[in-house]
Amino acid sequence: MIIVISIATLVSTFLGGMFALRFKDKLHLILGFSAGAVIGVAFFDLLPEALELGKQNYNINLITSIAALGFIVYMILDRFVFFHSHGTHEHEEHMLAERGILGAGSLSIHSFLDGMAIGLAFQVSSVVGSIVAIAVLVHDFSDGINTVNMILKNSGTRTQAFKWLLVDAIAPVLGVVSTMFFTVSESTLGIILAIFTGFFLYIGASDLLPESHHSHPTIWTTFATVLGVLVLYSAITLAGI
Repeated sequence: MIIVISIATLVSTFLGGMFALRFKDKLHLILGFSAGAVIGVAFFDLLPEALELGKQNYNINLITSIAALGFIVYMILDRFVFFHSHGTHEHEEHMLAERGILGAGSLSIHSFLDGMAIGLAFQVSSVVGSIVAIAVLVHDFSDGINTVNMILKNSGTRTQAFKWLLVDAIAPVLGVVSTMFFTVSESTLGIILAIFTGFFLYIGASDLLPESHHSHPTIWTTFATVLGVLVLYSAITLAGI
């Protein structure tokens, strides 16, 4: 059962990425949707899970503070490490590429943690595992879209985007497999998810969203962003029923 679910996460993520590659000419709308989807995942999936898993050992203020710290850390990496450039055009292109890798890498690590969450949940019971698996599957499609977009919008090629899509698609499978060899406490996983809440809020609000509005009609990109939030909210809500 768990093997079938891990393969399903791979397929869902891969299909989302291929969708983004197929409709590259509509990138501004896809970026708008991705921004909403990433923000939706942060607010409706990662943060609630972090609060739920960490509540036994940490109070709400600490967990939300860690999420804020994740936002700040990602901002520092983005502005001063991966995109701090006053050099040649080639150097600026290199910095853009590293910025894309930072975003795609974060999304892939998140997918790995999704797989871990599935594996750990099945260690509790098949019912809990199935609920977590459904929650993961409903946003894997958007994860694939977001990973491809992070590469394409930062001057990456289709080939590079496809390679990172493969990484992101395989990540949850590896996450599931990893739980056969070790376990992570719920409170520790909660802290990790809180950090990624901050990461995703920065990616969505400060990276994808502004780029989606660049040189394109605001009304349609705004609609796409709201749609992304609503789709993720609906999917995660339905998965929790």
